[in-house]
Amino acid sequence: MRFIYDLGIWFYGAILHLISPFHTKAKLWVEGRKNILSHIEQTVEKGHKYIWFHFASLGEFEQGRSVLEALKKSFPHEKIVITFFSPSGFEIRKNTTLADYVFYLPQDTASNARRFIDIIQPKFVVFTKYEYWYHYFKELPKRDVRLLMISAIFREDQIFFRPYGGFFKGILRNVSYFFTQNSDSVHMLKWIGITNAGLAGDTRFDRVVELPIQHQAMPMVEVFVERHNVLVAGSTWTPDEELLSPLMSADTSWKLILAPHEIHASHLSDIKRLFPNALLYSQLATYEQQQIRDAQILVIDNIGMLSALYYYADVAYIGGGFGVGIHNTLEAATYGIPVVFGPKYEKFKEAEDLVTIMAGFSISNQYELKTIFEELKDEGKRKEFGLAAKKYVQQNAGATQIIMKYIKTEKLLGS
Repeated sequence: MRFIYDLGIWFYGAILHLISPFHTKAKLWVEGRKNILSHIEQTVEKGHKYIWFHFASLGEFEQGRSVLEALKKSFPHEKIVITFFSPSGFEIRKNTTLADYVFYLPQDTASNARRFIDIIQPKFVVFTKYEYWYHYFKELPKRDVRLLMISAIFREDQIFFRPYGGFFKGILRNVSYFFTQNSDSVHMLKWIGITNAGLAGDTRFDRVVELPIQHQAMPMVEVFVERHNVLVAGSTWTPDEELLSPLMSADTSWKLILAPHEIHASHLSDIKRLFPNALLYSQLATYEQQQIRDAQILVIDNIGMLSALYYYADVAYIGGGFGVGIHNTLEAATYGIPVVFGPKYEKFKEAEDLVTIMAGFSISNQYELKTIFEELKDEGKRKEFGLAAKKYVQQNAGATQIIMKYIKTEKLLGS
């Protein structure tokens, strides 16, 4: 099975090399890993042991961010290395002040794992939610390095719980401790003989609960919003935008702030066709303030503003539900507003919870979106649903404190 795994790793990399001339993300993935180990070896200061955090992408970084911040606060002199698998994480957070170094993760081969770990000499390692790399995970216990999996979540249909999943169960057994999002995950791990797991919760709650407190005014957005009701649509894809266009045309009393998931030129052109009178955030300085006030649609053509934009929302629409799955609902819910999203949310516990408590609403078509939007125009209902959303976030915070207690109790940093 290991041969098949190694072949799959090689094949994945080969495919990305082939398509990289035609695919921006593939190109970044490939170019970011050219001579990566030599680059890491030449960059990292020798004579130190590092805390190593790995994130699949930007979403996982935001999920684990609260633990990074807590470590920096409690142990300010410790040095931290962050790795990313995906360009969408690395390219946006490569200059984060929460780490001393940020790199792409070298491909999971035996030699890469040995050399990378030789270079950074980790004190302990933290992976967030998922990504289980055989060679990295196998190498760490050989060096008596603890590997923590935070915000871990499992489902019965995953390969770990299949009769033919023995190789992948073996990868899990290299994890020192699983801090899971829910009790079901603890039980599923016990079914396959893994008992070093406990319920901690999702660290995303600890991150997002601080967002309203940390909010800073965005003057140009405030000019646009003025005193109107606002729908903020975050991380949208084309199917989401195609639903939102007729919705906003039918009710010009509401304003829309649209923050698409991808902001490359062709997607922005498609958005402009759907919303011909929309203003781009990057061009606001070229307009008179009255033009900004009169506009109904504002398109955010940069990355990193979305979590702060929900402050101005009366209702949030979360994109991705007509594709591989919805994006972050908690960044909106923490502001005490109801959230609406597409049908593909079953892999996201927080979305299921929000639906259960009537703080989140799933729609499958234009008619359903219009129906729920009409209901949410009622200020009383909006406030009721929004309060439920905010309470849900506040009541589920605390995972970071549990993880930090483990790190201190187990003396992973020698204190």
